[in-house]
Amino acid sequence: MSKDKHFIGQPIFGQLLNFVDKGDIRRLAKSQQADRYIKKLDGLTHFITMLYAVIGGFESLREVVINLLSNATKLSHLSLNYSAKRSTLADANKRRDSSFFGSIYKMLYQQYASFLSDSHLSKSDMKRLYIMDSTTITLFKEILKGVGRNSKSGKKKGGIKAHTLIKASENTPCLIRYTGAATHDHILLKEINLAQGSIIVFDKGYVDYAAYEQFTDQGVWYVTKLKSNALYSIVQEIDIPDTADNGILIDEIIELRYGKGKELVHTARRIAYWDEQKKKVLVFLTNNTDFEAEMIIEIYRRRWQIELLFKQLKQNFPLKYFLGDNVNAIEIQIWTAMIANLLLMLVRSKVKRQWAFSNMTSLLRGQLMSYINLYSFLNDPEKTWREKNETYKREMQLSLFPN
Repeated sequence: MSKDKHFIGQPIFGQLLNFVDKGDIRRLAKSQQADRYIKKLDGLTHFITMLYAVIGGFESLREVVINLLSNATKLSHLSLNYSAKRSTLADANKRRDSSFFGSIYKMLYQQYASFLSDSHLSKSDMKRLYIMDSTTITLFKEILKGVGRNSKSGKKKGGIKAHTLIKASENTPCLIRYTGAATHDHILLKEINLAQGSIIVFDKGYVDYAAYEQFTDQGVWYVTKLKSNALYSIVQEIDIPDTADNGILIDEIIELRYGKGKELVHTARRIAYWDEQKKKVLVFLTNNTDFEAEMIIEIYRRRWQIELLFKQLKQNFPLKYFLGDNVNAIEIQIWTAMIANLLLMLVRSKVKRQWAFSNMTSLLRGQLMSYINLYSFLNDPEKTWREKNETYKREMQLSLFPN
């Protein structure tokens, strides 16, 4: 083992935990009374155990416990002096409030968000861009009400919806809320509190003209799509410059009426654009009249970034097998997946070699408790093999009877 050029005296999982200040988690547990009436499985031990379960991709509590026991001699590297039994871990997932794990995520986000900024964003306007969307995670038991109509059999799977807000420059959630899948997306708009001059983009599922008007009053610019059945009146047509994209068909100021008696008015800008690739007309809505139409379209295209984040989470931390059958346990597992995603994105940002996130995650998952220098290996995974081959060649050159 000592001949391996990547050997280090700490397992990979222990190196990942170096990003987490254990003292901060203990203080957080104390302030939230997360360890109240707890004898052994305190907040820190619970967090480390769940993080190990999520990154390891385990599908049951029994699998988590057995794998921890098989690495009993290495647990001291993880600040663990206790390996929980299956029933103890199940009780903790049910009783310890999931908000404790949410607070850990927020603490780590505030600490490391600046290291996750995307240097490929060239325009300063993209630095103040926020993207909002939600993703539904299907549950095989109707723990939370599912979305859509009941099937012919009268049965419907449950579901949990993660409402998410990310900064485009960081590509990691800065706000997350969980609800039943049947909850309408626009409820999250009421919790958005952005600085003046910020830009937020979301799809037309968030239609709420009252919230749009509030954004305008706060000096926050929004970009979304206009529903095809929206009722509006045209106030003013905006001249389209000769240098504008040929796909821009209409640029105008409109009034949208809302309220029970339709007595309230929201003034917005409507842009119709022919998308040559999709072969259809896309209609955008915004309260910004300063940006060029092309800029509004480009901002909406950035919304796809959050879809890629959801895909990354679901591919690398499969949320198909939950380690509990209650809402609290499910939320704990989703929060832990968010934390795991943040930590691994942080690792990738510190490695010079370009890794696909899924490839890196799969590699680390298989070697989670191996004594391998995380950064040395990711920067040059072929180093040990290359030096071994060079040594072999030298030995053969000095041999009278090489094989």
